[in-house]
Amino acid sequence: MKNTFKYGLLLAGILGLSSCSDDDANSSSERGTSKVAVRLVDAPGDYDNVFIDVKAVVVKYNDDFIDDEFDDDYMIVNGELELDTDDEIYDLLELTGGTYAILADEDIPAGSISQVRLILGDDNTVVVDGETFPLQTPSAQQSGLKVQFNQTLEAGVVYTVVLDFNVEESIVEQGNGGYLLKPVLRASAIEATGMISGSLLPLNVHATITAAGEGIVVSTNVSSNGDFVLNGLPEGVYDLTIDAELVADVITSITIEEVAVVNGETTVLERITVE
Repeated sequence: MKNTFKYGLLLAGILGLSSCSDDDANSSSERGTSKVAVRLVDAPGDYDNVFIDVKAVVVKYNDDFIDDEFDDDYMIVNGELELDTDDEIYDLLELTGGTYAILADEDIPAGSISQVRLILGDDNTVVVDGETFPLQTPSAQQSGLKVQFNQTLEAGVVYTVVLDFNVEESIVEQGNGGYLLKPVLRASAIEATGMISGSLLPLNVHATITAAGEGIVVSTNVSSNGDFVLNGLPEGVYDLTIDAELVADVITSITIEEVAVVNGETTVLERITVE
């Protein structure tokens, strides 16, 4: 199975560069471009593997590109632009603890974005207790997984878009023993959100970190070296819960209250020891 990953640790927000756009945003020569990188991450799930066949990432503009020269340069059709996306299969359960996959990284026309769509192929599977089952994803294959993303891309600015999959809520077991993919997915821009990073002791312990704030809950697993990153957090105050399996089938939980997050910044915690 084709399964190529592009990994990295998401330990710092990428800050925007200075804008180089001019007053007339409707002129194609002055509209300019923005640098956009799209990353895929995942919340923890109770499966062996979840393989997702990614075919394309599409962004939808609010802007009217009719008679704009970008139509020819960037193949914008009905306000939609398909990014230069690698055709890959990703194991979502590997994309936790600060690890991510890079789906696209390119310059695109500046403007107002309303939606991001993740288009999947046919080769989507889930592995449960060592057995592989196909994941049915009819809507995803035809029109893509639609995620609302209201962000204005300014010319000359670098943006990192994070697509955060929630596997645990996205897979539905059917009565016939099969599995259905009903994706729960959200998109955020690092520049418009913040992150929390840290590390956990002891090492090589399975642990889940959950940040809960006003109207949002984000979770991730700890990596094998004890690191974790919670990304795409709107500015605010969060309570962190660490659920660690120090002893087999016994969960030890601790809570860290009132962790502040600032847009465009990473809140780095002191090393956490679970006893």
